[in-house]
Amino acid sequence: MTKPILVIKFGTASITHENGELDETIVASIARQVADLKEEYNIVLVSSGAVAAGKKYLKQYGGTMSERKAAAAIGNPLLLSKYARYFSPYDIAIAQSLCERRHFSNRAQFLQLKKTYEELWASGVIPVANENDVVSDLELKFSDNDELATLIAVGFGASMLLFSTSVGGVLDRQGKVVPQIDAIDESVLSLADTKKSSLGLGGMVSKLTFARLATRMGIKVVIFGIHTPDGILNAIAGKTGTLCLPQPCSMPARKKWLASGSLVTGRVLVDEGALSALQKRRSLLAVGVLTVLERFEGGEVFEIVDEEHNVIAVARAKVSSDLLSEDGKTQNLEIAHADDIVLL
Repeated sequence: MTKPILVIKFGTASITHENGELDETIVASIARQVADLKEEYNIVLVSSGAVAAGKKYLKQYGGTMSERKAAAAIGNPLLLSKYARYFSPYDIAIAQSLCERRHFSNRAQFLQLKKTYEELWASGVIPVANENDVVSDLELKFSDNDELATLIAVGFGASMLLFSTSVGGVLDRQGKVVPQIDAIDESVLSLADTKKSSLGLGGMVSKLTFARLATRMGIKVVIFGIHTPDGILNAIAGKTGTLCLPQPCSMPARKKWLASGSLVTGRVLVDEGALSALQKRRSLLAVGVLTVLERFEGGEVFEIVDEEHNVIAVARAKVSSDLLSEDGKTQNLEIAHADDIVLL
């Protein structure tokens, strides 16, 4: 039987000191714990820290996009060399996986990425994923590595996704760790501190936002403290951190990919009739579209919003939004087939 897939994300603040230097004690602890899990899971590590590791080598680093790219170019090999060093005593090889948004928005490329990971796992190699900051276009970047980890987890059908933090998990109003969240709603999101660390891009808002997506796709998520003794092992055992329970999901793999991995390029606003039809798993017709908010081409993915501008679904377009003219609305022009629509 194929092993279950485990995705673990480490943020910059989790694995570095305040000065940006990699915390080798943490990396050594990660290697030891992951080695204990390797026989039970196919593991993907998603690790930030390349920019933080490389920026000290740049004169007068100011955090511009070009400087971040240059810092990543320096930091990526430094980061991977540390991981390789601390996994070596356990006879575990690691592989670098620099990902771009298009690797997930294009299903053929996504399937090739998945096949590559499967080849690595078959040889006992653990991939360490990170965004390819050196070449990523600003408009096509991941929001942060929380998103990258979530796309890998959802797309590959992971059984569990772990987010490490510099605190013990999601904290309540009194600063105590919330042990379990049944469903991530607005009240839960309001618990998140909106502050980001001085080193990373994300924060608790990001983790909870992507945890909500992952749990809706049937994945168990744990937000745990990296400084907790045996934090990874205890998070998996349910002894520490915040467990976000998975929601029932019978969606096939292709629709999960569409809901999470596709690159949205357009947006349409629909009327109540179209909304009702979509909820009955029917196709989207031109007659139900009130207006095109953002244009798209045939084959591209667009968001469907209701009259309060809430995103209710994503869909792959059969035709260009240019055909949504007044003439087109007099016909039963199918904008997206039911099989290519995912309700959110």
